[in-house]
Amino acid sequence: MADQDLLIRESRSDSPDIPAMRALPANIEAEAAFLGAVLIDNRVVEELNVPVAPEHFFEPLHQRVFERVLALLERNAVVTPVTLKPYFEADEALKELGGITYLARLTADGQGLLAPRELAQQIYDLALLRELVSVGRGLVEGALDTSESVAPMEQIEHAEAELFRVAEGATSESQAESFGVSTHKALGMIEKAINSGGNISGKTTGLASINEKIGGLHDSDLIILAGRPGMGKSSLATNIAFNCADRLLRDQRDEIEDGQSVGAPVALFSLEMSADQLATRILAEQAEISSEKLRMGKISREEFQQLSFASQRLAELPLFIDDTPALTIAGLRTRARRLKRRHGIGLIVVDYLQLMQGSKRNQDNRVNEISEISRGLKTLAKELEVPVIALSQLSRAVEQREDKRPMLSDLRESGSIEQDADMVWFIYREDYYIAAREPKVPAGDDDVAAHEAHAAWASEMERVHGLAELIVAKQRHGATGKVRLRFEPRITRFSDLADEDRRGGYDYD
Repeated sequence: MADQDLLIRESRSDSPDIPAMRALPANIEAEAAFLGAVLIDNRVVEELNVPVAPEHFFEPLHQRVFERVLALLERNAVVTPVTLKPYFEADEALKELGGITYLARLTADGQGLLAPRELAQQIYDLALLRELVSVGRGLVEGALDTSESVAPMEQIEHAEAELFRVAEGATSESQAESFGVSTHKALGMIEKAINSGGNISGKTTGLASINEKIGGLHDSDLIILAGRPGMGKSSLATNIAFNCADRLLRDQRDEIEDGQSVGAPVALFSLEMSADQLATRILAEQAEISSEKLRMGKISREEFQQLSFASQRLAELPLFIDDTPALTIAGLRTRARRLKRRHGIGLIVVDYLQLMQGSKRNQDNRVNEISEISRGLKTLAKELEVPVIALSQLSRAVEQREDKRPMLSDLRESGSIEQDADMVWFIYREDYYIAAREPKVPAGDDDVAAHEAHAAWASEMERVHGLAELIVAKQRHGATGKVRLRFEPRITRFSDLADEDRRGGYDYD
Protein backbone atom coordinates (compact mmCIF):
# COMPACT_ATOMS: atom_id res chain seq x y z
CA MET A 1 0.00 0.00 0.00
CA ALA A 2 1.04 3.64 -0.26
CA ASP A 3 3.02 5.31 2.49
CA GLN A 4 0.88 5.75 5.56
CA ASP A 5 2.13 9.23 6.50
CA LEU A 6 0.50 12.26 4.95
CA LEU A 7 1.60 12.74 1.36
CA ILE A 8 2.83 16.23 0.66
CA ARG A 9 2.93 17.00 -3.02
CA GLU A 10 4.54 20.18 -4.24
CA SER A 11 2.69 21.85 -7.07
CA ARG A 12 4.24 23.93 -9.77
CA SER A 13 4.45 27.58 -8.78
CA ASP A 14 2.69 28.59 -11.99
CA SER A 15 -0.36 26.38 -11.31
CA PRO A 16 -2.49 28.28 -8.78
CA ASP A 17 -5.45 25.95 -9.32
CA ILE A 18 -3.58 23.03 -7.76
CA PRO A 19 -3.21 23.05 -3.95
CA ALA A 20 0.37 23.14 -2.76
CA MET A 21 -0.35 20.45 -0.17
CA ARG A 22 -2.65 17.48 -0.53
CA ALA A 23 -3.28 14.63 1.88
CA LEU A 24 -3.83 11.04 0.86
CA PRO A 25 -7.53 10.06 0.89
CA ALA A 26 -8.42 8.59 4.27
CA ASN A 27 -11.10 8.65 6.99
CA ILE A 28 -9.55 8.08 10.41
CA GLU A 29 -12.95 8.42 12.12
CA ALA A 30 -14.44 5.66 9.95
CA GLU A 31 -11.51 3.40 10.82
CA ALA A 32 -12.00 4.06 14.54
CA ALA A 33 -15.75 3.44 14.33
CA PHE A 34 -15.22 0.19 12.43
CA LEU A 35 -12.66 -1.05 14.95
CA GLY A 36 -15.08 -0.17 17.73
CA ALA A 37 -17.80 -2.25 16.07
CA VAL A 38 -15.42 -5.22 15.74
CA LEU A 39 -14.40 -4.98 19.39
CA ILE A 40 -18.04 -4.88 20.49
CA ASP A 41 -19.15 -7.74 18.21
CA ASN A 42 -16.39 -9.95 16.80
CA ARG A 43 -18.84 -11.49 14.29
CA VAL A 44 -18.69 -8.27 12.26
CA VAL A 45 -15.43 -9.51 10.68
CA GLU A 46 -17.17 -12.63 9.35
CA GLU A 47 -19.93 -10.67 7.62
CA LEU A 48 -17.93 -8.18 5.57
CA ASN A 49 -18.69 -7.75 1.87
CA VAL A 50 -15.10 -6.68 1.03
CA PRO A 51 -11.78 -8.31 2.04
CA VAL A 52 -10.57 -5.67 4.52
CA ALA A 53 -6.97 -6.32 5.63
CA PRO A 54 -4.70 -4.48 8.10
CA GLU A 55 -2.86 -2.69 5.27
CA HIS A 56 -6.12 -1.08 4.15
CA PHE A 57 -6.12 1.14 7.26
CA PHE A 58 -4.42 4.52 6.89
CA GLU A 59 -3.53 5.05 10.56
CA PRO A 60 -0.57 2.77 11.47
CA LEU A 61 -1.96 2.18 14.98
CA HIS A 62 -5.26 1.00 13.50
CA GLN A 63 -3.30 -1.35 11.25
CA ARG A 64 -1.60 -2.94 14.25
CA VAL A 65 -4.84 -3.18 16.22
CA PHE A 66 -6.73 -4.87 13.38
CA GLU A 67 -3.80 -7.21 12.71
CA ARG A 68 -3.86 -8.29 16.36
CA VAL A 69 -7.66 -8.66 16.23
CA LEU A 70 -7.41 -11.04 13.28
CA ALA A 71 -4.61 -13.03 14.95
CA LEU A 72 -6.68 -13.50 18.12
CA LEU A 73 -9.81 -14.44 16.17
CA GLU A 74 -7.73 -17.02 14.30
CA ARG A 75 -7.10 -18.65 17.68
CA ASN A 76 -10.83 -18.54 18.48
CA ALA A 77 -10.22 -15.99 21.26
CA VAL A 78 -12.74 -13.32 22.24
CA VAL A 79 -11.35 -9.90 21.32
CA THR A 80 -12.16 -6.90 23.52
CA PRO A 81 -10.20 -3.85 24.71
CA VAL A 82 -9.32 -5.88 27.81
CA THR A 83 -7.87 -8.87 25.87
CA LEU A 84 -5.95 -6.49 23.62
CA LYS A 85 -4.38 -4.62 26.55
CA PRO A 86 -1.26 -6.84 27.03
CA TYR A 87 -0.26 -6.42 23.38
CA PHE A 88 -0.34 -2.60 23.38
CA GLU A 89 0.82 -1.49 26.82
CA ALA A 90 4.24 -0.56 25.40
CA ASP A 91 2.95 0.89 22.14
CA GLU A 92 4.30 4.45 21.91
CA ALA A 93 1.72 5.59 19.36
CA LEU A 94 -1.08 4.41 21.65
CA LYS A 95 0.45 6.23 24.60
CA GLU A 96 0.26 9.49 22.64
CA LEU A 97 -3.49 8.94 22.22
CA GLY A 98 -4.09 8.30 25.90
CA GLY A 99 -2.85 4.75 26.31
CA ILE A 100 -5.11 1.73 26.81
CA THR A 101 -8.09 4.00 27.42
CA TYR A 102 -8.05 4.75 23.67
CA LEU A 103 -9.09 1.15 22.97
CA ALA A 104 -11.97 1.53 25.42
CA ARG A 105 -13.00 4.82 23.79
CA LEU A 106 -13.34 2.97 20.45
CA THR A 107 -16.27 1.05 21.88
CA ALA A 108 -17.78 3.93 23.83
CA ASP A 109 -20.68 4.95 21.61
CA GLY A 110 -21.07 1.84 19.42
CA GLN A 111 -22.08 3.89 16.36
CA GLY A 112 -20.00 1.62 14.15
CA LEU A 113 -22.50 -1.19 14.74
CA LEU A 114 -25.13 0.77 12.82
CA ALA A 115 -23.33 0.30 9.51
CA PRO A 116 -20.16 -1.83 9.81
CA ARG A 117 -20.35 -3.09 6.21
CA GLU A 118 -20.56 0.47 4.87
CA LEU A 119 -17.59 1.52 7.01
CA ALA A 120 -15.56 -1.45 5.76
CA GLN A 121 -16.43 -0.57 2.17
CA GLN A 122 -15.27 3.00 2.67
CA ILE A 123 -12.00 1.92 4.31
CA TYR A 124 -11.39 -0.45 1.42
CA ASP A 125 -12.28 2.09 -1.30
CA LEU A 126 -10.03 4.76 0.21
CA ALA A 127 -7.18 2.24 0.38
CA LEU A 128 -7.63 1.57 -3.33
CA LEU A 129 -7.48 5.30 -4.03
CA ARG A 130 -4.25 5.58 -2.05
CA GLU A 131 -2.86 2.66 -4.01
CA LEU A 132 -3.82 4.45 -7.21
CA VAL A 133 -1.99 7.56 -6.02
CA SER A 134 1.06 5.43 -5.28
CA VAL A 135 0.99 3.86 -8.76
CA GLY A 136 0.66 7.30 -10.37
CA ARG A 137 3.49 8.73 -8.30
CA GLY A 138 5.72 5.78 -9.16
CA LEU A 139 4.89 6.16 -12.84
CA VAL A 140 5.78 9.86 -12.81
CA GLU A 141 9.02 9.29 -10.90
CA GLY A 142 10.02 6.47 -13.22
CA ALA A 143 9.28 8.50 -16.34
CA LEU A 144 11.31 11.47 -15.05
CA ASP A 145 14.30 9.38 -13.98
CA THR A 146 16.67 9.07 -16.95
CA SER A 147 19.77 8.32 -14.88
CA GLU A 148 19.65 4.65 -15.89
CA SER A 149 18.70 2.90 -19.11
CA VAL A 150 15.47 4.31 -20.53
CA ALA A 151 12.92 1.59 -21.31
CA PRO A 152 9.55 3.32 -21.78
CA MET A 153 7.74 0.20 -23.04
CA GLU A 154 8.76 -1.71 -19.92
CA GLN A 155 7.50 1.18 -17.79
CA ILE A 156 4.17 1.15 -19.64
CA GLU A 157 3.83 -2.63 -19.18
CA HIS A 158 4.64 -2.29 -15.48
CA ALA A 159 2.14 0.58 -15.07
CA GLU A 160 -0.64 -1.39 -16.79
CA ALA A 161 0.08 -4.41 -14.61
CA GLU A 162 -0.09 -2.25 -11.49
CA LEU A 163 -3.33 -0.60 -12.59
CA PHE A 164 -4.87 -3.98 -13.36
CA ARG A 165 -3.81 -5.19 -9.91
CA VAL A 166 -5.48 -2.19 -8.28
CA ALA A 167 -8.66 -2.65 -10.35
CA GLU A 168 -8.95 -6.42 -10.07
CA GLY A 169 -6.59 -7.61 -7.37
CA ALA A 170 -8.33 -7.45 -4.05
CA THR A 171 -11.89 -7.67 -5.38
CA SER A 172 -11.04 -10.83 -7.27
CA GLU A 173 -9.25 -12.49 -4.38
CA SER A 174 -10.13 -16.15 -4.19
CA GLN A 175 -12.43 -16.75 -1.26
CA ALA A 176 -14.15 -19.87 -0.05
CA GLU A 177 -17.65 -20.11 -1.45
CA SER A 178 -20.58 -22.17 -0.23
CA PHE A 179 -21.43 -25.47 -1.86
CA GLY A 180 -24.70 -23.91 -2.96
CA VAL A 181 -22.87 -21.23 -4.96
CA SER A 182 -20.59 -23.85 -6.51
CA THR A 183 -23.48 -26.09 -7.53
CA HIS A 184 -25.31 -23.08 -9.01
CA LYS A 185 -22.29 -22.43 -11.24
CA ALA A 186 -22.08 -26.10 -12.18
CA LEU A 187 -25.78 -26.17 -13.11
CA GLY A 188 -25.23 -23.06 -15.22
CA MET A 189 -22.51 -24.85 -17.17
CA ILE A 190 -24.73 -27.90 -17.64
CA GLU A 191 -27.63 -25.74 -18.81
CA LYS A 192 -25.31 -24.02 -21.27
CA ALA A 193 -24.24 -27.40 -22.64
CA ILE A 194 -27.90 -28.45 -23.06
CA ASN A 195 -28.85 -25.19 -24.78
CA SER A 196 -25.92 -25.51 -27.18
CA GLY A 197 -27.24 -28.84 -28.42
CA GLY A 198 -25.15 -30.94 -26.08
CA ASN A 199 -21.42 -31.63 -25.64
CA ILE A 200 -20.26 -28.03 -24.97
CA SER A 201 -20.02 -26.59 -21.47
CA GLY A 202 -17.22 -24.14 -22.34
CA LYS A 203 -16.15 -22.27 -25.47
CA THR A 204 -16.56 -24.08 -28.77
CA THR A 205 -13.66 -25.30 -30.90
CA GLY A 206 -15.97 -25.30 -33.92
CA LEU A 207 -15.20 -29.00 -34.44
CA ALA A 208 -17.96 -31.27 -33.16
CA SER A 209 -15.68 -34.30 -32.72
CA ILE A 210 -13.29 -32.35 -30.44
CA ASN A 211 -16.17 -30.77 -28.51
CA GLU A 212 -17.62 -34.24 -27.88
CA LYS A 213 -14.32 -35.43 -26.47
CA ILE A 214 -13.45 -32.49 -24.19
CA GLY A 215 -16.79 -30.68 -23.66
CA GLY A 216 -15.45 -27.45 -25.12
CA LEU A 217 -12.70 -25.14 -23.89
CA HIS A 218 -13.13 -24.44 -20.18
CA ASP A 219 -12.37 -21.15 -18.46
CA SER A 220 -9.09 -21.04 -16.50
CA ASP A 221 -7.69 -24.04 -18.42
CA LEU A 222 -4.26 -24.11 -20.04
CA ILE A 223 -4.33 -26.29 -23.15
CA ILE A 224 -1.01 -27.27 -24.74
CA LEU A 225 -1.26 -28.11 -28.46
CA ALA A 226 1.97 -29.75 -29.59
CA GLY A 227 3.31 -31.39 -32.70
CA ARG A 228 6.34 -31.76 -34.91
CA PRO A 229 6.87 -29.18 -37.69
CA GLY A 230 4.54 -29.73 -40.64
CA MET A 231 1.77 -31.40 -38.63
CA GLY A 232 -0.51 -28.35 -38.85
CA LYS A 233 -0.65 -27.21 -35.22
CA SER A 234 -0.72 -23.53 -36.22
CA SER A 235 -3.50 -24.27 -38.71
CA LEU A 236 -5.60 -26.06 -36.09
CA ALA A 237 -5.09 -23.27 -33.53
CA THR A 238 -6.06 -20.65 -36.12
CA ASN A 239 -9.12 -22.70 -37.11
CA ILE A 240 -10.26 -22.93 -33.48
CA ALA A 241 -9.67 -19.20 -32.91
CA PHE A 242 -11.70 -18.32 -36.00
CA ASN A 243 -14.49 -20.81 -35.18
CA CYS A 244 -14.91 -19.47 -31.63
CA ALA A 245 -15.01 -15.82 -32.75
CA ASP A 246 -17.30 -16.61 -35.68
CA ARG A 247 -19.74 -18.49 -33.43
CA LEU A 248 -20.12 -15.41 -31.22
CA LEU A 249 -20.70 -13.22 -34.28
CA ARG A 250 -23.39 -15.57 -35.61
CA ASP A 251 -25.06 -15.84 -32.21
CA GLN A 252 -25.13 -12.04 -31.87
CA ARG A 253 -26.80 -11.80 -35.27
CA ASP A 254 -29.35 -14.36 -34.08
CA GLU A 255 -29.92 -12.15 -30.98
CA ILE A 256 -28.53 -14.73 -28.57
CA GLU A 257 -27.14 -13.14 -25.41
CA ASP A 258 -23.35 -13.21 -25.13
CA GLY A 259 -23.58 -15.08 -21.83
CA GLN A 260 -25.52 -17.88 -23.52
CA SER A 261 -23.21 -18.14 -26.53
CA VAL A 262 -20.48 -20.80 -26.69
CA GLY A 263 -18.45 -18.39 -28.83
CA ALA A 264 -16.25 -15.54 -27.58
CA PRO A 265 -13.92 -12.75 -28.72
CA VAL A 266 -10.47 -14.24 -29.26
CA ALA A 267 -6.93 -12.89 -28.81
CA LEU A 268 -4.33 -14.58 -31.01
CA PHE A 269 -0.70 -13.86 -30.11
CA SER A 270 1.38 -14.89 -33.12
CA LEU A 271 5.12 -14.82 -32.41
CA GLU A 272 5.93 -16.70 -35.62
CA MET A 273 3.62 -15.36 -38.36
CA SER A 274 2.67 -11.75 -39.08
CA ALA A 275 -0.91 -10.51 -38.74
CA ASP A 276 -1.35 -10.17 -42.50
CA GLN A 277 -0.10 -13.74 -43.06
CA LEU A 278 -2.65 -15.03 -40.57
CA ALA A 279 -5.39 -12.94 -42.16
CA THR A 280 -4.45 -14.36 -45.57
CA ARG A 281 -4.64 -17.89 -44.19
CA ILE A 282 -8.10 -17.29 -42.70
CA LEU A 283 -9.36 -15.62 -45.88
CA ALA A 284 -8.05 -18.51 -47.98
CA GLU A 285 -9.82 -21.01 -45.75
CA GLN A 286 -13.13 -19.16 -45.82
CA ALA A 287 -13.04 -18.47 -49.57
CA GLU A 288 -11.74 -22.02 -50.19
CA ILE A 289 -8.87 -20.72 -52.30
CA SER A 290 -5.30 -21.99 -51.99
CA SER A 291 -3.28 -19.66 -49.78
CA GLU A 292 -0.30 -20.27 -52.08
CA LYS A 293 -2.31 -18.97 -55.05
CA LEU A 294 -3.32 -15.95 -52.97
CA ARG A 295 0.27 -15.07 -52.08
CA MET A 296 1.34 -15.33 -55.72
CA GLY A 297 -1.73 -13.50 -57.06
CA LYS A 298 -2.70 -16.42 -59.31
CA ILE A 299 -6.45 -16.20 -58.86
CA SER A 300 -9.27 -15.73 -61.33
CA ARG A 301 -11.80 -12.91 -61.28
CA GLU A 302 -14.41 -15.29 -59.83
CA GLU A 303 -12.02 -16.32 -57.06
CA PHE A 304 -11.26 -12.68 -56.29
CA GLN A 305 -15.00 -12.07 -55.96
CA GLN A 306 -15.23 -15.03 -53.53
CA LEU A 307 -12.38 -13.48 -51.58
CA SER A 308 -14.11 -10.09 -51.50
CA PHE A 309 -17.34 -11.63 -50.18
CA ALA A 310 -15.40 -13.53 -47.49
CA SER A 311 -13.57 -10.33 -46.49
CA GLN A 312 -16.84 -8.43 -46.08
CA ARG A 313 -18.36 -11.23 -44.01
CA LEU A 314 -15.35 -11.32 -41.68
CA ALA A 315 -15.00 -7.54 -41.26
CA GLU A 316 -16.73 -7.59 -37.84
CA LEU A 317 -15.09 -10.80 -36.61
CA PRO A 318 -14.09 -10.37 -32.92
CA LEU A 319 -10.62 -11.83 -33.51
CA PHE A 320 -7.66 -9.70 -32.39
CA ILE A 321 -4.18 -10.56 -33.67
CA ASP A 322 -1.02 -9.40 -31.90
CA ASP A 323 2.12 -10.27 -33.87
CA THR A 324 4.68 -8.63 -31.56
CA PRO A 325 7.87 -10.74 -31.82
CA ALA A 326 9.85 -12.09 -28.85
CA LEU A 327 7.17 -11.22 -26.29
CA THR A 328 8.02 -11.74 -22.64
CA ILE A 329 5.49 -13.53 -20.47
CA ALA A 330 4.99 -10.25 -18.56
CA GLY A 331 4.37 -8.36 -21.81
CA LEU A 332 1.87 -10.96 -23.02
CA ARG A 333 -0.04 -10.80 -19.75
CA THR A 334 -0.17 -7.00 -19.98
CA ARG A 335 -1.54 -7.12 -23.53
CA ALA A 336 -4.03 -9.84 -22.63
CA ARG A 337 -5.36 -7.82 -19.67
CA ARG A 338 -5.79 -4.82 -21.95
CA LEU A 339 -7.74 -6.88 -24.53
CA LYS A 340 -9.86 -8.38 -21.75
CA ARG A 341 -10.66 -4.91 -20.43
CA ARG A 342 -11.40 -3.38 -23.84
CA HIS A 343 -12.98 -6.25 -25.77
CA GLY A 344 -13.95 -8.88 -23.21
CA ILE A 345 -11.90 -11.65 -24.82
CA GLY A 346 -12.92 -15.18 -23.83
CA LEU A 347 -10.13 -17.22 -25.44
CA ILE A 348 -6.37 -16.68 -25.82
CA VAL A 349 -4.17 -18.50 -28.36
CA VAL A 350 -0.36 -18.29 -28.20
CA ASP A 351 1.70 -19.44 -31.20
CA TYR A 352 4.07 -20.61 -29.89
CA LEU A 353 5.44 -21.11 -26.39
CA GLN A 354 9.14 -21.62 -27.21
CA LEU A 355 9.32 -18.24 -29.00
CA MET A 356 8.38 -16.39 -25.81
CA GLN A 357 10.88 -15.01 -23.35
CA GLY A 358 10.95 -15.25 -19.58
CA SER A 359 12.40 -12.79 -17.12
CA LYS A 360 16.08 -11.83 -17.34
CA ARG A 361 16.93 -13.89 -14.29
CA ASN A 362 16.00 -17.14 -16.09
CA GLN A 363 17.31 -16.44 -19.58
CA ASP A 364 20.58 -18.25 -18.85
CA ASN A 365 18.68 -21.44 -18.04
CA ARG A 366 16.26 -22.49 -20.77
CA VAL A 367 14.48 -25.12 -18.67
CA ASN A 368 13.77 -22.60 -15.90
CA GLU A 369 12.70 -20.03 -18.49
CA ILE A 370 10.20 -22.42 -20.11
CA SER A 371 8.91 -23.38 -16.66
CA GLU A 372 8.36 -19.70 -15.85
CA ILE A 373 6.50 -19.19 -19.15
CA SER A 374 4.22 -22.22 -18.71
CA ARG A 375 3.39 -21.20 -15.12
CA GLY A 376 2.75 -17.65 -16.33
CA LEU A 377 0.31 -18.88 -18.98
CA LYS A 378 -1.57 -20.97 -16.42
CA THR A 379 -1.69 -18.00 -14.05
CA LEU A 380 -3.02 -15.84 -16.89
CA ALA A 381 -5.78 -18.36 -17.64
CA LYS A 382 -6.89 -18.30 -13.99
CA GLU A 383 -6.47 -14.54 -13.57
CA LEU A 384 -8.60 -13.65 -16.63
CA GLU A 385 -10.85 -16.74 -16.31
CA VAL A 386 -10.45 -17.70 -19.96
CA PRO A 387 -9.03 -20.80 -21.67
CA VAL A 388 -5.50 -20.38 -23.01
CA ILE A 389 -4.26 -22.52 -25.91
CA ALA A 390 -0.47 -22.48 -26.18
CA LEU A 391 1.33 -24.20 -29.04
CA SER A 392 4.51 -26.10 -28.26
CA GLN A 393 7.29 -27.85 -30.09
CA LEU A 394 8.18 -31.51 -29.62
CA SER A 395 11.64 -32.98 -29.30
CA ARG A 396 13.25 -34.88 -32.18
CA ALA A 397 12.88 -38.12 -30.23
CA VAL A 398 9.61 -38.62 -32.15
CA GLU A 399 11.56 -39.06 -35.39
CA GLN A 400 13.70 -41.83 -33.93
CA ARG A 401 10.75 -44.15 -33.23
CA GLU A 402 8.99 -46.43 -35.67
CA ASP A 403 5.62 -45.19 -34.38
CA LYS A 404 5.73 -41.43 -34.84
CA ARG A 405 2.74 -40.70 -32.62
CA PRO A 406 3.84 -38.22 -29.93
CA MET A 407 3.88 -38.94 -26.20
CA LEU A 408 3.94 -36.67 -23.15
CA SER A 409 7.67 -37.33 -22.71
CA ASP A 410 8.25 -35.68 -26.12
CA LEU A 411 7.29 -32.21 -24.85
CA ARG A 412 10.37 -30.14 -25.40
CA GLU A 413 12.66 -28.54 -22.79
CA SER A 414 10.59 -28.81 -19.61
CA GLY A 415 8.42 -31.25 -17.71
CA SER A 416 6.61 -28.27 -16.18
CA ILE A 417 4.66 -27.83 -19.44
CA GLU A 418 2.93 -31.16 -18.82
CA GLN A 419 2.53 -30.37 -15.12
CA ASP A 420 0.97 -26.91 -15.61
CA ALA A 421 -1.36 -27.92 -18.46
CA ASP A 422 -4.95 -28.95 -17.84
CA MET A 423 -5.02 -30.61 -21.26
CA VAL A 424 -2.28 -31.72 -23.63
CA TRP A 425 -3.13 -32.30 -27.29
CA PHE A 426 -0.87 -33.75 -29.95
CA ILE A 427 -1.58 -33.34 -33.65
CA TYR A 428 -0.42 -36.25 -35.82
CA ARG A 429 -0.73 -36.80 -39.57
CA GLU A 430 0.39 -40.17 -40.83
CA ASP A 431 0.29 -39.03 -44.47
CA TYR A 432 3.12 -36.57 -43.73
CA TYR A 433 5.50 -39.42 -42.89
CA ILE A 434 4.25 -41.79 -45.60
CA ALA A 435 4.68 -39.05 -48.22
CA ALA A 436 8.33 -38.71 -47.16
CA ARG A 437 8.87 -42.45 -47.81
CA GLU A 438 7.77 -42.36 -51.43
CA PRO A 439 9.92 -44.83 -53.38
CA LYS A 440 11.58 -43.81 -56.61
CA VAL A 441 9.27 -44.05 -59.61
CA PRO A 442 10.67 -46.71 -61.96
CA ALA A 443 11.81 -45.40 -65.37
CA GLY A 444 10.61 -48.37 -67.39
CA ASP A 445 8.22 -51.30 -67.18
CA ASP A 446 10.91 -53.93 -66.64
CA ASP A 447 11.40 -53.31 -62.91
CA VAL A 448 8.31 -55.17 -61.64
CA ALA A 449 9.40 -55.04 -57.98
CA ALA A 450 9.84 -51.27 -58.12
CA HIS A 451 6.41 -50.85 -59.70
CA GLU A 452 4.83 -53.03 -57.00
CA ALA A 453 6.59 -51.09 -54.26
CA HIS A 454 5.39 -47.77 -55.64
CA ALA A 455 1.85 -49.12 -56.10
CA ALA A 456 1.83 -50.35 -52.50
CA TRP A 457 3.04 -46.94 -51.35
CA ALA A 458 0.34 -45.18 -53.44
CA SER A 459 -2.34 -47.45 -51.94
CA GLU A 460 -1.15 -46.71 -48.41
CA MET A 461 -0.98 -42.99 -49.17
CA GLU A 462 -4.54 -43.02 -50.53
CA ARG A 463 -5.74 -44.71 -47.32
CA VAL A 464 -4.39 -41.97 -45.03
CA HIS A 465 -4.35 -38.90 -47.29
CA GLY A 466 -6.08 -35.91 -45.68
CA LEU A 467 -6.56 -37.66 -42.32
CA ALA A 468 -5.28 -36.35 -39.01
CA GLU A 469 -5.43 -37.42 -35.37
CA LEU A 470 -5.80 -35.13 -32.40
CA ILE A 471 -4.39 -37.15 -29.50
CA VAL A 472 -5.73 -35.99 -26.12
CA ALA A 473 -2.84 -37.24 -24.00
CA LYS A 474 -3.88 -35.46 -20.78
CA GLN A 475 -7.23 -34.14 -19.63
CA ARG A 476 -8.16 -33.14 -16.10
CA HIS A 477 -11.87 -33.15 -16.92
CA GLY A 478 -12.20 -36.56 -18.56
CA ALA A 479 -10.61 -39.47 -20.35
CA THR A 480 -7.74 -39.38 -22.78
CA GLY A 481 -8.16 -40.60 -26.34
CA LYS A 482 -7.84 -39.60 -29.95
CA VAL A 483 -10.10 -37.73 -32.35
CA ARG A 484 -9.95 -38.34 -36.09
CA LEU A 485 -10.17 -35.24 -38.27
CA ARG A 486 -9.88 -34.29 -41.92
CA PHE A 487 -7.14 -31.88 -43.00
CA GLU A 488 -7.13 -29.96 -46.28
CA PRO A 489 -3.55 -28.70 -46.73
CA ARG A 490 -4.48 -26.60 -49.77
CA ILE A 491 -6.52 -24.23 -47.59
CA THR A 492 -5.01 -25.25 -44.20
CA ARG A 493 -8.37 -26.31 -42.75
CA PHE A 494 -9.26 -29.01 -40.25
CA SER A 495 -12.83 -30.32 -40.28
CA ASP A 496 -14.93 -33.15 -38.87
CA LEU A 497 -15.02 -36.50 -40.61
CA ALA A 498 -18.26 -38.18 -41.59
CA ASP A 499 -19.76 -40.25 -38.75
CA GLU A 500 -18.72 -43.59 -40.25
CA ASP A 501 -15.11 -42.40 -40.58
CA ARG A 502 -14.99 -41.14 -36.99
CA ARG A 503 -15.95 -44.47 -35.39
CA GLY A 504 -13.30 -46.01 -33.24
CA GLY A 505 -11.69 -42.67 -32.65
CA TYR A 506 -11.60 -42.85 -28.84
CA ASP A 507 -9.75 -46.11 -28.23
CA TYR A 508 -6.42 -44.49 -27.36
CA ASP A 509 -5.32 -44.55 -23.75
